[in-house]
Amino acid sequence: MSTHKIVLSLFAGMMLISACSTDYFNQTEGNMPSKDDILAIHQGMDKAQVREIMGSPSIISSLDHKTWIYMNSTMKRMAFFKPEELERNIVAVEFNLDGKVEKVVQLTKENGKEISISEDETPVMGTEEGFMQKYFGGVGYMPIQPTDNKL
Repeated sequence: MSTHKIVLSLFAGMMLISACSTDYFNQTEGNMPSKDDILAIHQGMDKAQVREIMGSPSIISSLDHKTWIYMNSTMKRMAFFKPEELERNIVAVEFNLDGKVEKVVQLTKENGKEISISEDETPVMGTEEGFMQKYFGGVGYMPIQPTDNKL
């Protein structure tokens, strides 16, 4: 066997083995304020003070704009496999109607619930085609052609 074939075989073998590596990486998503910043928030503070201490929230409740949510999670990812959530932290700052802090709630992954996705479908009315429309709907249909072919 020639030296080139041996080197090529070794190189191909190393590439195949490295492709089977079990390396994974942890990815942090979101931005969580420090524990000291969270503890600095107390009842009676206004939204500007909270924003100055904790920064902009990840989410503001869309219905009443009274709850600011800060959250992050750490995911373990490996190749094409489904990522695994290792850690989740959520801080919800609830304001009263005057825009003052009413309460601060801290949640973790253990407080979460698994929600199954429903496979049910809701039919959209008016989109069903009848027999005549399905098979004869295009009869006589002529797309409008420009009469002037000049560019």
